[in-house]
Amino acid sequence: MNNKLRILSFAGPIILLASSSAYAGRNECADLPNHQAFKKALEQARSLDNGGFDLDMWGTLVNRDGIVCAVAFTGNERGDQWPGSRVISAQKANTANAFSLPKLALSTANLYTATQPGGSLFGLQHSNPVDTEEAYKGPSSNYGRGNDPMVGAKVGGVNVFGGGLALYNSAGVLIGAVGVSGDSSCADHNIAWRTRHFLGLDYVPGGISGDPDRLDNIVYDITPQVGQMSGVSDGGWGHPACNGDVVKIAAKLPAIP
Repeated sequence: MNNKLRILSFAGPIILLASSSAYAGRNECADLPNHQAFKKALEQARSLDNGGFDLDMWGTLVNRDGIVCAVAFTGNERGDQWPGSRVISAQKANTANAFSLPKLALSTANLYTATQPGGSLFGLQHSNPVDTEEAYKGPSSNYGRGNDPMVGAKVGGVNVFGGGLALYNSAGVLIGAVGVSGDSSCADHNIAWRTRHFLGLDYVPGGISGDPDRLDNIVYDITPQVGQMSGVSDGGWGHPACNGDVVKIAAKLPAIP
């Protein structure tokens, strides 16, 4: 009896190890840039005039399944950025991936108006909540590095202001999304756009912006209502302009290939 128990207890871990090894051997992120390439593109995008407060950023890449593949930050040290923006960047990446299709890209900026009270997508922002256990696990010292604890996890989350964009490779295949956070929402959009462009993953096949050269661009068509702080979007996909500069910058962002 004791010998049988020993055999069973020994066999169990072997099965678990084989299963774990098989999972680790799959490369879910093979279609996306690695951490080093992503960080370089994010830093290059952040260095330009993006119409915000000139702040350092967090960025996240997810694959088509919503699995986090890379997390990076700009600045000399972790802490030069808003700490809360790390998870927000993951939210934005998850949102852009979750609500884009092979022939239709929706940026997180495109979702702002529709998710306001009375909008056609009101409540969307409360769906697919962040998995806080995955988002905040592991030592903080690894955040934004190649071994960020979010990598390999499905963090989830929905965010409905600028900074999240779907990623399409040169064959027009939707392979995931990028999310950035750390400045005004308008600057976040511009930095995400330029990051995607520097990565060469902006072969967007369709969108709702009305600009044929920037199909999933942020839409600044909200007309303020007299006596109110809110406004009305002419097309239903508008986003507030954070200042006067961002409208001009968005109109001159790199065109899709």
